[in-house]
Amino acid sequence: MKKVNFTEMKNGSKEDYELLEKYEKNFERKTADRLIKYLASQTTTLEGYQITRLEHSLQAATRAYKNGESEEMVVATLLHDIGDDLAPMNHSQYAASIIRPYVSEKTYWIILHHGLFQTYYSAHHLGGDRNARDKFKDHKYYQDTVDFCEKYDQSSFDPNYKSMSLEEFEPMVKKIFDRKPFYHH
Repeated sequence: MKKVNFTEMKNGSKEDYELLEKYEKNFERKTADRLIKYLASQTTTLEGYQITRLEHSLQAATRAYKNGESEEMVVATLLHDIGDDLAPMNHSQYAASIIRPYVSEKTYWIILHHGLFQTYYSAHHLGGDRNARDKFKDHKYYQDTVDFCEKYDQSSFDPNYKSMSLEEFEPMVKKIFDRKPFYHH
C-alpha cells in the first residue's frame, strides 16, 4: 500500500492528501459493514437485563419497522444504543454523531436526546427528575422523541419478543450509509 511522504501533516503535499482522500473514501464506504459487525458482537448485556444489547437493538428496530417508520428511522433505531459500551455516560450523543451525516435533522435530534428522554421511566425511582426532558417541551421534535422512547426504546427488553434478524436490517443500513451526506447547520 502506498503511503504519504510526510511525518507531520503541515509538510504534506497535494499528492499526499489526494492519496489519503482516496483511501478515506474507500474506508467511508465500508462504514455500514463495520456497524453491522459491531452490532453483531453485542451479545452480552449489563448485568440485570433479561436480554442482550443486540436483542434490545433488534427489538426496537423491529417495532419501528412494523410500525411503518421510514428506513432512516428504522436504521437509527437499530443504532440508537450503539454507544453503550464505549460511551456509557453519553451514549445518545455517540450514536447521534455516527448517524448525523446520513439522516435528517429530526432523526438526529431524536437519537441525540433519547437518553435523557428515556430517564422518564426510571429517574423518579432513583431520586432523579423524571421530567428532565421537559426542558425541551417547546422543541419541534419533543413529542417525536417522547414517542420514540415510548414505542421503541422502553418497550424493547422482552425476552419473548420475536425480533427480525440483523441480516434483515443489513440492506437498510447499507442504503442509509450509502447516501450522500446531509450537511446540518
